[in-house]
Amino acid sequence: MQQGYSSAEACRIVGINYRTGKRWRNGWHSPPDGRKAVPPIYAEVPPSGPSRYLCEEDRVHIADRLREKASVRAIAAELGRSPSTISREIRRNGMALRGDASRWVYRPHAAQRRAEQRRPRPKPGKIGQSPELRDFIQDHLALRWSPEQICNALRARFPDRPEMHVTHETVYQALYVQGRGELRRELTKALRTGRARRRPHRQAYKRLTRFTSPMVMISDRPAEATDRAVPGHWEGDLIVGAGHRSAIGTLVERSTRYVMLVHLPEGQRAEHFNKALIHVVQTLPAHLRRSLTWDQGSEMAGHHAFSTAADMPVYFCNPGSPWQRGSNENTNGLLRQYFPKGSDLSRHSREDLDAVAAELNGRPRKTLDWETPAERLHKLLATTRQ
Repeated sequence: MQQGYSSAEACRIVGINYRTGKRWRNGWHSPPDGRKAVPPIYAEVPPSGPSRYLCEEDRVHIADRLREKASVRAIAAELGRSPSTISREIRRNGMALRGDASRWVYRPHAAQRRAEQRRPRPKPGKIGQSPELRDFIQDHLALRWSPEQICNALRARFPDRPEMHVTHETVYQALYVQGRGELRRELTKALRTGRARRRPHRQAYKRLTRFTSPMVMISDRPAEATDRAVPGHWEGDLIVGAGHRSAIGTLVERSTRYVMLVHLPEGQRAEHFNKALIHVVQTLPAHLRRSLTWDQGSEMAGHHAFSTAADMPVYFCNPGSPWQRGSNENTNGLLRQYFPKGSDLSRHSREDLDAVAAELNGRPRKTLDWETPAERLHKLLATTRQ
């Protein structure tokens, strides 16, 4: 009957008497001879209290107004609901008219029963029900794609198959929620954080200012750097290894999110870092050396010498304000997949850093409309040449 068959036709298909089918549907509350009562085939869900969901009275009102040819928006206004809520309710819980599949009818009590049958939790996950979908997600997680990148790739690869479309939250739930078993738990190591469970957001710890020499603050940075309209404005930082004995410099272009890594074989002291940073920045054309934004780390003690040698002004963030270098902070999180915390970063060669940067620059980004940083930078350079 849920598939649209009448009661008599459903009984004929199943191969039972019509009266037996009626007992199956409605239950047998007072059977003769003192036999045990039989519940109806539809599980009875206890009525719920006030809720943001439609109740049976709301559905009766919808059915009455539909018979009066009222519009969806008028019904929504009368119930204090969104028009999309009413439209979705009619579409999900309506059914074809018996004997005329071209006509649609909305029966409130049947709609209420359908809604109650969908309500129980937990429900089987979409990923667990499709081996093809599960294998696609697992294969790309193994390639260190983020869940959001995977979901966008699914929509591009299977545009006409909605059963292959999921949101990134569905992927996270399949990884984190205990007992679902939809994705291999060890794949959490391929996530950016590598955590096996979620961690709540906490207030960032305040840190003391470690750099007291004269600085030009980020508030004096040109407005063109803030709106990311003009390429050539960079953000930088260090990622440090075990015991703060090794480090790698990171540079991110704000407009294209293009990544460059600074090899520090001699260490992270200011004089060594300044020399390595100048060597990397001087490989850029002049129009891509507009500014550099850094935190107040002691490695930038020679920022005046750097600005003179590279012809590139340096602006400093406020203490304890990593969001002022958001692109760089996000990139450092991506780099930790390749350079885990607590590891020795000095063992990585210049070639290793170039390979990691090339892999990141070839990865599609949502903020770039799913272009890669390398593609976006190439377009900018081509436009400049013209």
